[in-house]
Amino acid sequence: MVVALLALGIAAGLTYCARSPQPGAAGAAGAAGHGSGRGRGGAGGGGAAGGRPPITVGVAKASLGDIPITVSALGTVTPVATVQIEARVSGMLDRVGFKEGQLVRKGQLLAQIDPRPFRAALDQAEGQLRHDEAALADAKLDLKRYATLVAQDSIAKQTYDTQAALVAQDEGTVKTDQGSVENARLNLEFARVTSPVSGRIGLRQVDPGNQITANQSTPFTVVTQLDPITVVFSVPETAISSIVTHGPAGLPVTAYDRAGGTVLGTGKLITLDNLIDPTTGTVKGKATFGNGAAALFPNQFVNVIVLVDTLQNQVVVPTTAVRHGPQGDYVWVLQADKTVKTRPVKVGPATAETVSLVSGLAVGETVITDGGDRLRDGAKVVLPGQRPGGGAGQGATGQAGTGQGGSGRGGGHHHRGGGAGAPGAPASAAPASTPG
Repeated sequence: MVVALLALGIAAGLTYCARSPQPGAAGAAGAAGHGSGRGRGGAGGGGAAGGRPPITVGVAKASLGDIPITVSALGTVTPVATVQIEARVSGMLDRVGFKEGQLVRKGQLLAQIDPRPFRAALDQAEGQLRHDEAALADAKLDLKRYATLVAQDSIAKQTYDTQAALVAQDEGTVKTDQGSVENARLNLEFARVTSPVSGRIGLRQVDPGNQITANQSTPFTVVTQLDPITVVFSVPETAISSIVTHGPAGLPVTAYDRAGGTVLGTGKLITLDNLIDPTTGTVKGKATFGNGAAALFPNQFVNVIVLVDTLQNQVVVPTTAVRHGPQGDYVWVLQADKTVKTRPVKVGPATAETVSLVSGLAVGETVITDGGDRLRDGAKVVLPGQRPGGGAGQGATGQAGTGQGGSGRGGGHHHRGGGAGAPGAPASAAPASTPG
């Protein structure tokens, strides 16, 4: 019986608590009644409970623009000419006519080998030539005399023939001597080592005073031609048709540094190789560049962009405006009432910043570029630089500013602020509601 009495007492207490009015309930009821009668602006201002606040978004207008069609590749700077300077004669290196790393001209003296042995050899060859030329002249005179005697039948014909053969031998000897003279003269010229091309010279491998050997394995130095200069790069086989269709020779080519942010030079495509590398599926291309500022350095790795074509008057939007969904690509389009709506589009060629749209969007329409992840069809948005709608914000301001507990007057202030949307309205401007 004690347990039963306790249970009945608890049940009666709970029933009383449920039916008795809570403190401030009358004020809340009055606020609700007053809001239903005079708070017309609350709902219109977006202050109704459960509504999502407007989302601030970034926008851009679709416009007409040009879209370049490019092919990207990784290339290596290759000099037009790389010449290993080697001595063509042996001798002591007398002096050097350049500074390491300087720009040299074609024909400029690079090194001087001691010329005295070669000058002596030339003098010796010339002396031997003169000796043999004199012997030839004497033999020709004898042959002329023998010809007269043979005509008078004064000597045997055999004597004349022997002299004729001697003249031929002397002519051969003179011809050999002439070759020796030319060879000695060349060796004397080779003692002067000159640059065969214009370009930048490398490091010196032999110092003056050392013996230098002709055609040795280690070159004396190296000269690379820098202007013009070429870049060899690999083109994917999928891009070969587009390049060949527009004619490979003469297509504009831009070389960027390894990071891809700095332009090192602009040039023209010379040609593509005649076969594809089966191991990489690429074909080599070569482009030529003017390099007066020496921005391109031999064997430097560069990023190459080949401009194949340019599409004119395309509808373009920022790349961030295009989104991808299960049904395909789409954009958020801004309506006149500041709401958004999805629009399926067909994407064309793009650049790093913009993308062209083949269909789905017209020039002048506004698309959402930032904040689109939080949107849904029909959602209200706020544009950059604008403030959210006054109704939603001001209802909250009136409620927070009044804060009269549960009184009806506090409720009246809340609805007045929400409907009028005036954050600075004094409390006396709101009509007092009758306490509940």
